[in-house]
Amino acid sequence: MPQTLPAPSLTDPRTGRPRPAVAVGRETDVRATVAAARSAQPAWAGLTPRDRARRLLRFADLIEERSAEYVQAEQAGTGKPAAEAHGEVENCADLLRFYAGAVRADTAPAAGRHMHDRESWVRWEPVGVVAAIVPWNYPLMMAAWRIGPALAAGNTVVLKPALTTPDTAVLLARDAAATLGSDVLLTVTGDRDTGRLLVAGDVDAVAFTGSEAGGRDVAARAGLRRISLELGGNCPALVLPDAPEDTCEALVRAVTYNAGQSCAAPARVITLRENHDRVVDELAKAMSARRAGADFGPLNNPDQVARHDRILASSAAGVQHVADVAPGPGQEGGYWRPGRVLAGLAPDDPAVVEEVFGPVLTVQAADGVEEALALANSVRQALAASVWGSDTATVLGVAGALNAGEVWVNCHLDQSAELPHGGRGSSGHGTDMSVLALTEYQRPKTVTVRLGER
Repeated sequence: MPQTLPAPSLTDPRTGRPRPAVAVGRETDVRATVAAARSAQPAWAGLTPRDRARRLLRFADLIEERSAEYVQAEQAGTGKPAAEAHGEVENCADLLRFYAGAVRADTAPAAGRHMHDRESWVRWEPVGVVAAIVPWNYPLMMAAWRIGPALAAGNTVVLKPALTTPDTAVLLARDAAATLGSDVLLTVTGDRDTGRLLVAGDVDAVAFTGSEAGGRDVAARAGLRRISLELGGNCPALVLPDAPEDTCEALVRAVTYNAGQSCAAPARVITLRENHDRVVDELAKAMSARRAGADFGPLNNPDQVARHDRILASSAAGVQHVADVAPGPGQEGGYWRPGRVLAGLAPDDPAVVEEVFGPVLTVQAADGVEEALALANSVRQALAASVWGSDTATVLGVAGALNAGEVWVNCHLDQSAELPHGGRGSSGHGTDMSVLALTEYQRPKTVTVRLGER
């Protein structure tokens, strides 16, 4: 679609150097893109589930065939190490294949006679045109989480990537046109105002992944239209005295994956006071082996760097363990930040109550399991959490008491297309992944027929 108003130059987060700008869509561009998606929607929805599934499978195949191009594009916008970017391309293709099969399973309530002399059934119909607005931390994977179920359910989608990471979204629209059909999946690039125009446009539903502030703005602008929000995490990890030996190493790996820029990353470690010093020491040892520039990537953009630095500067942590930074040649100007372990924190410390969104672990001590749960549930966000321990009854009890949409036991960030992911409270609402996500983009219609004469 036509684009206007060139954007400020983007930067490569690995080097800090400028890279080519993208166009910023404005009202005319957004309106034209949405109109094209609306024109294409009836034909796409009119396909049988089998035919939609076959096209989605071809789409997934093409993404894999062009995986090297997707990896390069993902790295250009995010700075992720090649292995991380390659894994996310594989996950994108896998998710599309999952929904190609899931939409054919038909999970609607069975038809039957629920009233005397009446036959009833439920039709699950697409909502229409879905606006999918995705963030810069996982530009390809978050796009897949949104477009997979929306497309499988018979909707057309207008995808709006973050300003700093448009690269893979442009590739998705190109390859969707070659496999799904013209205008079934479209991309409009731009800034926050572009996203606001899209939310206010002629769309039937909005799927937004991003900050709490952004989610509130979407909710205010969307009116009565359906919205699905996946917002911040600031997730706790409760480490009990009988936690497995590899607990601290696993938590450090999880919080440095994608440089900690994951809503579900284990940001807040909470342990019992009797175990606190040992946990801090083990976390510090594991973090010292992880180097920004060698084992994980940079922060994404200057705004994120400033936010990260502001929160850490305002923290009154009594103990700080800081790992090394080892950027490659020519990457010294990138947005690299070291892994950190912060301890000696008050419950209202900025590093605890705000989501740092970086390779940072805070450690808090509690006098017992009940107090540990209270600390875990004390922040606004309620996206995900983990509990680490060996006593089955205790860890399952803690898992049930944690206020989170997803809880891991003796692991963290382990996800699969078959399992739902979604938040509570300030982490938003709605479901990503699993067959449950299909209903985010469908409307049920009950049809009841009178049988015979009165």
